[in-house]
Amino acid sequence: MRPASAVRGGAGSRWGYYVTGTALAILFLFPLVWSAFASVRTDTGFGLENYDRLFTSADGVGLRHVLNSVAVSALTVGGTLVVATLGGYAFGRFRFPGRDVLFLLTLAILMVPYATILIALYVLLGWLGLEDSLVGLSLVLITFQLPFSVFMMRNSFEAVPLELEESARVDGCTSAGTLVRIMLPAVRPGLVTVGLFAFLTSWSEFFAPLILLNSTDRFTTTLAVVNMRTASHGSIDYAALEAGVVFMAVPCLVLFAAMQRSYVRGFTSGAVKG
Repeated sequence: MRPASAVRGGAGSRWGYYVTGTALAILFLFPLVWSAFASVRTDTGFGLENYDRLFTSADGVGLRHVLNSVAVSALTVGGTLVVATLGGYAFGRFRFPGRDVLFLLTLAILMVPYATILIALYVLLGWLGLEDSLVGLSLVLITFQLPFSVFMMRNSFEAVPLELEESARVDGCTSAGTLVRIMLPAVRPGLVTVGLFAFLTSWSEFFAPLILLNSTDRFTTTLAVVNMRTASHGSIDYAALEAGVVFMAVPCLVLFAAMQRSYVRGFTSGAVKG
């Protein structure tokens, strides 16, 4: 039998975890709950007037802004998944000269604050004819997603048993065939993690669109929400801003809730492997 002191110690540690977890949950959820409360609060009570003003105001959020955000997020997620998958597969399954050095250089990009090179990227996009475009913005966001994404996908591929790949090669599969038929289903949690992280970042990104986009018809939702804050004679419309915050948070919450299990599995396996 276990000593009574050990039982009490285990129960005490569990209670410590519960209290800490509850406190952290309240801490992180409070701003979102407050925003949701403020978004439906009006001078006369509660209602959806703030959301109506957000979407019907001339300086508010329009369908074009939402579609721009969807397009940027889709391009960023798609591009990140394709490049990170190929890069992670190469780093995780192939041996070639300079592989480790090249991988370290890729990770080194994480140490560079992207805000410091946005102006240089803006000039580069101008040379490429992609200035003030959603495609150019997506390419920049993909670039800054790649170090983390390649790292995650390399760890995910390395966690797959080598026997699966060898059996596929024996059956006549090429490297591309092995990747598509064997490896991709095996690293699905990693793909979900990379894709979801890319979506969350691109959907809520503010600074890069602020620097790289000039035309109002190409503004993303984040820029449209901020642009509305001074729509009422220079005063800040806090209620409409809170409605915009809730509107932008809903897709992130829904996707994360739907993919939470795969996201955590992919992130945990990558962290343990790395």
